Amino acid sequence: MRDFLNFLIVTGVTFGILAMLTVFYPNIFTLFIFIVIAIPTVIALVSGAPFVPTPFEACEKMLELAKVKEGEQVVDIGCGDGRIPYLAANKFKAKAFGYELSPIVYAFAKIKQLIWRSKAKIIFGDFRKHDLSKVDCLTCYMLPKSLKKFIPKFEKELKKGTRVVSYSFPIGNWKEIHVEPSIPAKNLMKIWVYEIGKQHK
Repeated sequence: MRDFLNFLIVTGVTFGILAMLTVFYPNIFTLFIFIVIAIPTVIALVSGAPFVPTPFEACEKMLELAKVKEGEQVVDIGCGDGRIPYLAANKFKAKAFGYELSPIVYAFAKIKQLIWRSKAKIIFGDFRKHDLSKVDCLTCYMLPKSLKKFIPKFEKELKKGTRVVSYSFPIGNWKEIHVEPSIPAKNLMKIWVYEIGKQHK
């Protein structure tokens, strides 16, 4: 909850400054900056990936359930503030990457990277435009509708044995290898674990 409030504050301040600049110094530059920030953020929201931070306890559990090993490539396809990539790199010694489409959230993640002192790489952009063939573990926290749209890319590019871990929602009609139960008392949702090559019922 604290992280989400921090994000709202950063977002509000950013858009407030831009709005003030546009009012007091109306010009093409400020309008351009506003559009550059607003469009990807809106796309991220409507694509089914609004920024709702995964609890740290759940992030760690996701990586543990995926049995991430040192040197493996871990990718979070909607990394938000980067907590899963940073944790994967720092604690599990993985080659971690995160993709984020919203420029505001991406900037937030880069700021937090300084705090984490992590070697994980956060990429500003849509993961669908990048190759996933070398990924050993893919993590996600997406809405069911979006997850279904991603299935063709997952099945085409992810190699056999790749673990896919989804927080809160199952991935289409894939057959899971494990479901970690929710813990309402801690506000933790279910964690769905899959393995490419074993995901079909």
